[in-house]
Amino acid sequence: MSVIVCDHVSKKFQRHAAQRLLREHVTTWWKHREHVDFYALKDVSFEVKNGESLAIVGANGAGKSTLLGLICGLAKPTTGSVAVNGKIAALLELGSGFHPDLTGRENLYLNASLLGFTRRETKALFDSIVDFAGLADVMDEPLRTYSSGMAMRLAFSVALNMEPDILIVDEVLAVGDHAFQQKCLERIHKFRSAEKTLLFVSHNSSVVTEFCDRALWLDHGELMMQGDAARVVAAYEGQPILSESV
Repeated sequence: MSVIVCDHVSKKFQRHAAQRLLREHVTTWWKHREHVDFYALKDVSFEVKNGESLAIVGANGAGKSTLLGLICGLAKPTTGSVAVNGKIAALLELGSGFHPDLTGRENLYLNASLLGFTRRETKALFDSIVDFAGLADVMDEPLRTYSSGMAMRLAFSVALNMEPDILIVDEVLAVGDHAFQQKCLERIHKFRSAEKTLLFVSHNSSVVTEFCDRALWLDHGELMMQGDAARVVAAYEGQPILSESV
């Protein structure tokens, strides 16, 4: 069964053709302002089956984060459709869903509520979340006093301990100490063993091929290739491959 289906998805943004100084804005108030359509995604189609691990690779600006945002329901496609069947936990960027003036404890409950969990459910998992993050001594301190690595540890611990059907990880593992990164990778292995679905964005090709069955390669919003993870990564990095994946 497919848990994620993207069908001919495009996402268009509008931007000004050029930056203007204030005096130029004043002289053009009554004139038509020129806009240029910018496509972050262009006619992208793919499916992710239940229990599958899919990597999304591509250079900065390829459309990876835009695609993940559409899958998470943070935005709607301009054309096409995105269908998701299952509960998602997403680590799209460091500190997303957190408020710097709230304590770690308050942010834990806030983040869990955004993932769809009740206060009672979160309370039952509180100790295991804090233990995994290793932040028991600072849970009542404001998040603004946390290092970037500490904030990542809390976000990752909340996401995994909530046992989602679909886990989305977008480069956040690049932050933090080596020991916690290894701890996170071990937990992702367990997540995969439980036949849960993983969407993974990373510029680390070895991590991509270790954790993902398949990959798709985006370039300037266009789907260049999808198929076996090792073969797609090789094509993306310009390495020779025996034959084209489909």
